[in-house]
Amino acid sequence: MPVLLQFETPRLILRQFTDADWPALHAHYSDLECTQFTFRRALSEGESWRAMSSMLGHWVLRGYGPYAIEEKATGLVLGTAGLWYPNDWPAPEIKWALSRAYWGQGFASEAVRGIQAMALECVPHLNLISFIHSDNAPSIQLAQAVGATLEKEVEFRGGQWQIYRHPKQRLGDD
Repeated sequence: MPVLLQFETPRLILRQFTDADWPALHAHYSDLECTQFTFRRALSEGESWRAMSSMLGHWVLRGYGPYAIEEKATGLVLGTAGLWYPNDWPAPEIKWALSRAYWGQGFASEAVRGIQAMALECVPHLNLISFIHSDNAPSIQLAQAVGATLEKEVEFRGGQWQIYRHPKQRLGDD
């Protein structure tokens, strides 16, 4: 079964990006606290647009990719989450990135759980990880909360990164 281009969780719509989404993503990418472990700097408007464009291009090259996370109640784009596998990554991953205004409200964990379920149905052959900088305590906590387990730590781009392996079955399934 091909990867779903759009699906819903109780509070969210995970869907393909549109050109109108880049300003909402720029709220994340222009915030150094949000990008300190990924880009290690805040991005310009043009760089935010290119980051969104690369996520769209990922779909063309891999057949899957990151989604825009839209809150059903407001229609606002909160950030991105989805499947991601750049050519220098150790394995396909579930990534997430929310604007700081939406941290701590359970949106990221809800999106990741939805992606885990979708991936188990649509691409069960992928052994998914989350590739997290070792100092990124909030992302490590989220990975653990959704059932991912620490596999190992590796050096990557001059820093220490941890590979968290996602479960191959839904949590609670036997």
